[in-house]
Amino acid sequence: MIATKIVFTGSLVPIVTPFRDGTLDRDGLDRVIEYVLAGSSDGLIPCGTTGESATLSHDEHEQVIRCTIEIARKRVPVIAGTGSNSTSEAIRLTQGAEKAGADGALLISPYYNKPTQEGIFRHYQAVAEASRLPLIVYNIPGRTGSKIEPATLARLSRVPRVIGVKEATGSIETTIEILAAAADGFAVYSGEDAINFPILAAGGKGLISAMANVVPKPLADMAHAAAERRWDDARRIHFELLALVKVLFIETNPIPVKTACALMGLCSAEMRLPLTPIADGNLTKLKQALADYKLLR
Repeated sequence: MIATKIVFTGSLVPIVTPFRDGTLDRDGLDRVIEYVLAGSSDGLIPCGTTGESATLSHDEHEQVIRCTIEIARKRVPVIAGTGSNSTSEAIRLTQGAEKAGADGALLISPYYNKPTQEGIFRHYQAVAEASRLPLIVYNIPGRTGSKIEPATLARLSRVPRVIGVKEATGSIETTIEILAAAADGFAVYSGEDAINFPILAAGGKGLISAMANVVPKPLADMAHAAAERRWDDARRIHFELLALVKVLFIETNPIPVKTACALMGLCSAEMRLPLTPIADGNLTKLKQALADYKLLR
């Protein structure tokens, strides 16, 4: 059986994790989520890269997922970030998210270990066999040190419960190869904001966009326009956002995105080391971009 029955579509937002004095800021998380949902977003992803998952303890990881589910109140699916470079830990986190009531899980490809393609395949296969949640693979070689090749994703697309991939190689060619090789119904989501529209036009099912924390409505509108084949509208929105894309990734994600959320009054800009506050010169550029897009209150 091919795992294509449950597919999340539209704009799925990997939300920031607000901190205050070193701990989770529940009120800030509430404000971020309500802002994102008011922008017609189609899903929430806590504990992803944008949520600084690498700095969360296991207890905090579970707390953020649980709080997100509580705040969401079934209005949209919650797809929990449960990835790890340890397969056993990824299984434990995924099972924990399932128990908490998550609707799916997003798992980064094992980092640092640099597994072979067979190792990557077996990693996801093991998680899929240990949980009933629909799983989204996260392909981002710039952070993991290894690329999930299209042929491996084609194999994974035929594993029950592996329903899609967040594609963040930055390569349209790779994206097209995945779409051509994968099983029917396997969802490809854009994980690279600079090429959101091209991925949607090639057959992508939606967006998993860090910048949707800042501009949720335009990104949801773009994803919905593409789903309805209103290509001129989707293209126009993409072009309108290009200047903001450059500024929101002027430093390592989520530094500019979280800082933008703070400037917009959603949460504090507090981050955990090794992430540091945005550089002064880049802060000036970020403020100007937010003002240009009329995002400052």
